[in-house]
Amino acid sequence: MLPAFVIGLREGLEAALIVGIIGAFLSGAGARWALRPVALGVAAAVLLSLAAGAALKVADANLPQRQQEAFETVVALVAVGVITWMIVWMRRHAPTLRETLQRDAKAALVTGSAAALVGMAFFAVLREGLETAVFLLAAFSSSIDPWLTGLGAVLGILVAVALGYGIRGGVRLDLARFFRITGVVLVFVAAGLLASAAHTAHEAGWLNVLQGETLDLSSIVAPGTVRGAVLTGMLGLQPQPVVAEVLAWALYVAVMLPVVLVPASLVRRVRAARQGVPA
Repeated sequence: MLPAFVIGLREGLEAALIVGIIGAFLSGAGARWALRPVALGVAAAVLLSLAAGAALKVADANLPQRQQEAFETVVALVAVGVITWMIVWMRRHAPTLRETLQRDAKAALVTGSAAALVGMAFFAVLREGLETAVFLLAAFSSSIDPWLTGLGAVLGILVAVALGYGIRGGVRLDLARFFRITGVVLVFVAAGLLASAAHTAHEAGWLNVLQGETLDLSSIVAPGTVRGAVLTGMLGLQPQPVVAEVLAWALYVAVMLPVVLVPASLVRRVRAARQGVPA
């Protein structure tokens, strides 16, 4: 449930930020007439995202077992790739995200382009919706309780919408800190998905090395228990993980966790030192 909640919250907030800031600019500029087409653009993007998610789920369900494992492996790897890109992108842009969105919306208003505002809202929601569909399909595939996973995703999206509405109303949110905290959680979510991909890749016949058992975690990750569901769903831990799963999980965390946790000021100083300019 928690991974799905964080995914829904993280993905939903970026879309809600863009739509909320666009709505605030339109209202403040006396262009409330444009709110309707923006809302229609958002609704169209939501419907397309839901259709894409449903199509992926149907395709997965109708495949033979071996091909299903292969499909789930590909989906998990795509989800890990997109999560990694999102973590790195937000690491660089979160401090200036609000100002960038406001500048783009203001530029569209100055040029009188309502179509640009509708396009911003449509493509923002569509992009986040498609990413969420891929993430959640991967999360559902590795989830013990799909109902709790679905509930977590819905709650995350609702919280994101509430935050987006609050930001439109003037609520201040430290986006850099927010994305750093959720970034830490997503590192472990992505590591779990990568470990699950190693497991399904073996089931699909793609990965037949490093399959020796390493640890017996059955006393901690007990199947059928709440604790086991949380550890499996959140961290991707299996009761008896094999070498490939442990290596995939540990290497991803070792590489990506410092990316999220290293202070931005230190990154700027290192970058400036490499370029030979003052930080």
